[in-house]
Amino acid sequence: MTTTGAQQEATGPTTRGPLWWGRRRSAVLDVGLAVVSAFECALEGVGFADMAALPVPFGVLFGLVVGSVLVLRRRWPIAVVLVSVATTPAEMGYLMGIVGLYTLAASEVPRRITATLAGMALSATFIVTFVRVRQQVESADFDAPGGWYVPLMSASMSLGLTAPPVLLGLYIGARRRLMESLRERADSLEQELSLLADRAEQRAQWARQEERTRIAREMHDVVAHRVSLMVVHAAALQAVALKDPQKAVKNAALVGDMGRQALTELREMLGVLRSGEAQARVQAEVPLAAVGAAAAAAAAAAAEDGPCIADIEVLVGQSRQAGMVVELAVQGDVRAYPPEVEQTAYRVIQEALTNVHKHAVGAKVMVRLAHRDEEVAMQVENGAPDAAGGAAEADLPSGGNGLVGMRERVTALGGVFVSGPTDLGGFRVSAVLPDRAVAGVR
Repeated sequence: MTTTGAQQEATGPTTRGPLWWGRRRSAVLDVGLAVVSAFECALEGVGFADMAALPVPFGVLFGLVVGSVLVLRRRWPIAVVLVSVATTPAEMGYLMGIVGLYTLAASEVPRRITATLAGMALSATFIVTFVRVRQQVESADFDAPGGWYVPLMSASMSLGLTAPPVLLGLYIGARRRLMESLRERADSLEQELSLLADRAEQRAQWARQEERTRIAREMHDVVAHRVSLMVVHAAALQAVALKDPQKAVKNAALVGDMGRQALTELREMLGVLRSGEAQARVQAEVPLAAVGAAAAAAAAAAAEDGPCIADIEVLVGQSRQAGMVVELAVQGDVRAYPPEVEQTAYRVIQEALTNVHKHAVGAKVMVRLAHRDEEVAMQVENGAPDAAGGAAEADLPSGGNGLVGMRERVTALGGVFVSGPTDLGGFRVSAVLPDRAVAGVR
């Protein structure tokens, strides 16, 4: 590879030059150097013609051709150096030799080739200078200072013509490669930052989607159960309003209590959402990696303010007041669980009872709650609907998301959820939730 590093200097929206030049100004510079070199070699060609007993026009033409080779320094720097070494005995091409050595050292040519050609140029210059200085000393009228004079002058001349351009070229080449490496590293870092930003945006979208899903589940759990009971009581109130005024008054009071409880839970949920929004605004300048933590904190706060397992007995009592025959069985020693576990257990039983109100009016219901060593299990099973023995059909709407929401809640805590019809025509909902040791790893 003989392409010089100077070819790769072209960065940015500069106009590309002709042939092998990366930029137009590089071509102008090389052509200008070639013209100066050709003019120098042409002048030195006159002396070469006299020394070689050749016609002067031949020497001038030879100098013009040799000097113009410098225009190829970026394309073939090795050829330029070889031509300068070959014409060293003719004592021409000093500019071509200096510029050629610089270009060679700054290019991507292997260092062993650069060292070899630099050594050849140094040796050729030393030999020619040694011969010339010796001839001048011998032809002079004064005595030579000593035997050291000729070698010292020859070494000084040869080193002065070869060492500076080589060292400068090596420095410029190393600096250019360093800049290219830093530029590539900067581009790589920019791409990585772009990927990280994209991933952070995806995580933020995922966190927002999870938060919207959680809010939808909470709204469904709070509203569906309370409103379902209110509709059932309203239907019973309509049925007994004329026959039994006292029972109608009791049912009306229950409807009011249910409505107030629903409003209270909605206010609590909206308060948690507002606090979560305020926290998100405060953390707007924090890296997006904290979005998931903020969402988890909001979910934990909602869980702490929500219902617990101890409220299940009250929940069952409300269904009994609505006319449902419900039996509650608790096994094992009652103990405290993490807030999200207790709230999920409560919501599963709540949603199961709501489904019974909607789809199995008059059916008997069995609620089982078991506290085990490392988990808490719950099961809600109802028999076949018995419209004749139960309350009047309330015609409650169903969104079809109740079982899906229960499954999402349970699996999010690492639990197991199973639901399906029974052999006797009823329906069974079962869930097992891990205790604090397992749920805490979530």
